[in-house]
Amino acid sequence: MHVKKGDTVEVLAGRDRGKRGQIILAEPKRDRVRVEKLNLVKRHQKPSPQYPEGGIMSKEAPIHVSNVILVCKSCDKPTRTGRKISDSGKKVRYCKRCGAEQD
Repeated sequence: MHVKKGDTVEVLAGRDRGKRGQIILAEPKRDRVRVEKLNLVKRHQKPSPQYPEGGIMSKEAPIHVSNVILVCKSCDKPTRTGRKISDSGKKVRYCKRCGAEQD
């Protein structure tokens, strides 16, 4: 996947198009990510020890990874990423706009 947990991303499609948020969960096997405070859905919660009141709760639903794009940390713009070997010998992602390393 071109994004990982902790990355800031911008949503490309859906009702939250254009909004930015941070990835709180990445699911590589399903090609989905959960973005903080975006794509919220309401779910009914039965009363339990953790939620004694129960009721209707809002939570983030997964978004397909193709519908988000990484926001570069240095140029603060949505960008496609490439991969290269850094000076230290590790594989890193880099911004295709400005060339800055993202990892």
